[in-house]
Amino acid sequence: MKYDFASIEPKWQKKWREEKTFAAANGGDKPKFYGLVEFPYPSGQGLHVGHARPYTAMDVVARKKRMDGYNVLFPMGYDAFGLPTENYAIKNHIHPAQVTHDNIANFTKQLQMLGYSFDWDRVINTTDPEYYKWTQWIFLQLYQKGLAYKTTMPVNWCTSCKCVLANEEVVEGVCERCGAPVVRKEKSQWMLKITEYAQRLIDDLDDLDFIERVKIQQKNWIGRSTGAEVTFKATTGDDIVVFTTRPDTLFGATYMVISPEHAYVAKWAGQLTNLDEVQAYVAAAARKSDFERTELAADKEKTGVELQGVRAVNPVNGKEIPIFISDYVLASYGTGAIMAVPAHDTRDWAFAKKFGLPIVEVVQGGNVQEEAFTLKDDTGIMVNSGFLDGLTVKQAIPTITKWLTEQGIGHEQVNYKLRDWVFSRQRYWGEPIPMVWCDQCGWVPLPEEQLPLLLPDVKSYEPTDNGESPLAHMTDWVETTCPHCGGPARRETDTMPQWAGSSWYFLRYMDPHNQEALASREALDYWSPVDWYNGGMEHTTLHLLYSRFWHKFLYDLGVVPTKEPYKKRTSHGMILGEGGEKMSKSRGNVVNPNDVVAEFGADTMRLYIMFIGDFEKAAAWSAKAVKGCKRFLDRVWNLSEQLAGEKGYSKANESAIHKAIKKVSEDIEAMKFNTAIAALMALVNDFYANGCSRGDYQALLLMLSPFAPHAVEELWESLGFAGETGGMACQQSWPAYDASKTVDAEVQMAVQVGGKLRGTVTVPLDSEQDAVVAEALKDPKVQKFTEGMDIVKVILVKNKLVNLIVKPKK
Repeated sequence: MKYDFASIEPKWQKKWREEKTFAAANGGDKPKFYGLVEFPYPSGQGLHVGHARPYTAMDVVARKKRMDGYNVLFPMGYDAFGLPTENYAIKNHIHPAQVTHDNIANFTKQLQMLGYSFDWDRVINTTDPEYYKWTQWIFLQLYQKGLAYKTTMPVNWCTSCKCVLANEEVVEGVCERCGAPVVRKEKSQWMLKITEYAQRLIDDLDDLDFIERVKIQQKNWIGRSTGAEVTFKATTGDDIVVFTTRPDTLFGATYMVISPEHAYVAKWAGQLTNLDEVQAYVAAAARKSDFERTELAADKEKTGVELQGVRAVNPVNGKEIPIFISDYVLASYGTGAIMAVPAHDTRDWAFAKKFGLPIVEVVQGGNVQEEAFTLKDDTGIMVNSGFLDGLTVKQAIPTITKWLTEQGIGHEQVNYKLRDWVFSRQRYWGEPIPMVWCDQCGWVPLPEEQLPLLLPDVKSYEPTDNGESPLAHMTDWVETTCPHCGGPARRETDTMPQWAGSSWYFLRYMDPHNQEALASREALDYWSPVDWYNGGMEHTTLHLLYSRFWHKFLYDLGVVPTKEPYKKRTSHGMILGEGGEKMSKSRGNVVNPNDVVAEFGADTMRLYIMFIGDFEKAAAWSAKAVKGCKRFLDRVWNLSEQLAGEKGYSKANESAIHKAIKKVSEDIEAMKFNTAIAALMALVNDFYANGCSRGDYQALLLMLSPFAPHAVEELWESLGFAGETGGMACQQSWPAYDASKTVDAEVQMAVQVGGKLRGTVTVPLDSEQDAVVAEALKDPKVQKFTEGMDIVKVILVKNKLVNLIVKPKK
C-alpha cells in the first residue's frame, strides 16, 4: 500500500468537516479545555510558516486533550479590520470588504489544508456587523463608566498616508511604510482610560501561569514607580510640578528639564531672550516620535536648549536653577517636567557635563568628578542636604516626603509609565465609533438598540488632506439627529483601531452566533477562562494588556465570571530562513506552506515544524530536515505491512512502548514537541529491530495522531482498527502507561577489581550482591584479574557498579 498523501489528506479533511469531528459543545459531563491561538490578520500573502508553528503546536495539544477525555474548544477567526487592507484597497481600487473576503477564503483553505482541528462552526470575523455590534457595545459601556473620553493630544502624522501613526511606525522621522516625513500635530482623539486598571494589571499576574518573561514584559510596560510629586516655583510665578522616585536627592537638583511641547514654552515666549533658538528646537523635536526620543536615543548624546529669561527655584534650598527643554522628556509621561540630579543619574550627569552645569553629591560614595554615581541600595549616607545630612537613604525618603507634605509643596505619589490607550483612527476600514456630536448636548452615545452602527458602503475611501477620516465626506451618513434632544447632530467619523476587535474575541468564540449578548452567561460560565493561550512575544505587551483590561472591565460590569481572561500564556520563537536569517521577500528565503504541502504533504510539514527545535526559541528552516521527516512517515507507513502478532504489546517492545507513552505525554504538556517526536522515532527503530505486533503499532499510531493526523487515520482505517474500536484514531483514548514498566528490567553494571574497571555485566534490576558477584565472575575479563585471588571485600552501588577488593591467596 502506497503512502499517497495527495489523496489521503483531502479525504480526511473533508470527512472531519462533514462529520463535525472537532465541534465543541457548550456543556456536558466531560471536563472542559479551551485552547486558544492568536487569530491571524488575513493578509493577501496568505498563511506563512510563522503562523503554522503556533497553530500546529496548539493543534497537537488540543488533539491530545480530546483523547484525554476533555470537551475541547479550539477555535479560529480573523482579525480583519486594519490599515494594510485599506492601503491595498486604495492602491488596487478594490473595496476593502472584497479584499477581506478573498483573503479570508484563502486563509481558510490553507488552514484546512494543514488539517487543524478547529471548530469551523465558531469562526468569527471582526468585520462582521454581528461581531462588531458587540465591540461597539463594549465601547458604550466604557464611555458610560467614564473610561472612554475625548481629548486633544500630539500625534505622529504621516504627510503622505495622511493618517496617525503609532510610535513604532516612525523610523528616523519618516513613515515606516511610505518613507514620507512624519510631523507632530495636535489632534482630537478618543482615549480609553486603561491607567485606571494599572495596579490590578500588575497584581493579578501573580496568580497566572504565564512564562516569566511575559510577566516581566507586562510589568515593565506598565512601569509602576513610587515617589513624590514636588512643586518648583518658576521666576514667572508659575508652578512646575515634577515626579521623582528619589525625593531624598532634592538638594542635588541643579537644573530642570521640561518637554518641548510643555504649555509653559508657549506661555513664556515673551520672556525668553533666545526664543528663535527655542522654537527651532521645538520644531526639530516635533519631527521625532516618542520612541525615537526615548528608547532609540537612550545611548545618544543629549540635546537641549536653555530657556533663557526664566528660571526655577529649588524648594528645599531656595536656589535658582536653569530650565532646559530637551526631547528626551515627553509631555505624555508624568508631568512633562523633571528635576535633574547629575551626581546620581547617568543621563543627567551626561547632560550636565555637556552644558557645564553644577554637579552636587548628596549621597556619600559617588565619584562625581569622573562619572555619574547611581545609588544601588538604600544604605548610602546623605550629605550636602541640610536637615537630611547623616540619614541613610532609607531614612531620608520618608523624612523629606513628610516635610514636603507639611510645607504644601509635595506629597507621596505612585506613577505608571503606562499611558491611556489612543482609540481613534482617521481611516475608513474600522469599526464606526457609536457617538454623535450635538451642539446642544455635546457627545451623546448611540442607543444600544441602534447597534450595530454599520460602516457605510462607500466608493471612495481615500484619506483626506486635513487628516479627517474618509467618512467625514459622507454627509448623508454623518448628518443625523441627536438621540438625546432630537436636534441636528453629526456622527463621529473616526473609526476604532485594529486592537479593538482583538481585545475580546476569545469571548465570542464561546457563543459566536448569539444575537442577544456578546455571549450567553451559560457559555461564559462554562468556558471561562481560556485554559491555554499561545501567541507571539511581540503581542505580550499591548494586545495582552488591552485584552486583560477589557476583560477586567467586563468582569466589573458582571458580564464575565472571571477577573482574568487567560489562565496560561506561552509564546513561540520565530522560524528563520535557511542559514538563520529572518525570512523576507527581498532575501528570497520565504517558505510558502503550499509548496511544502504540495511536495511532501501536510503531515510532513506539521511533523517538521514541531521537530524544528525548542518551541520557545527561534529556529532556522532546513529543507534537508523536512525530507528527513518525510522519510520517518514513510517508515511508519511501510511498517504497517510487517505486523506480526495480534492485540497487546509484544514482550520485546512492551517496556519501550510504556516509556514512549510517558515521554510523549509529558513532552506535549511541556511543549517539548521536538523531543516527543524523537521518542517516536526511537520507538519505530525498536519496532524494526524487534518486530512489531498490531498492539504495538496501534499504540504508535495513537501517539503519532496529534502530529500526523491524516496518515494515522488512513492507516487506522485500512488496518481495521476503526472497525475494532468504533471510531477514528483521534476519537480514541490516549494510551496509558504503567510506571513500573517504564523502568528497565535489566541494567548494565560496571565491574571493578581493586577500583579499576575490568568489565561490565548485565543483571536483573535491583539484584542483590551475591547474584551480581556471581554474574561478574563469569566474565573472562574479570576472571583474568581475580584468578588466584581472594575476594576480601565487595563494594556494591546498586544498579551502577560492583567493586571487588582482592588479595593473593595464601
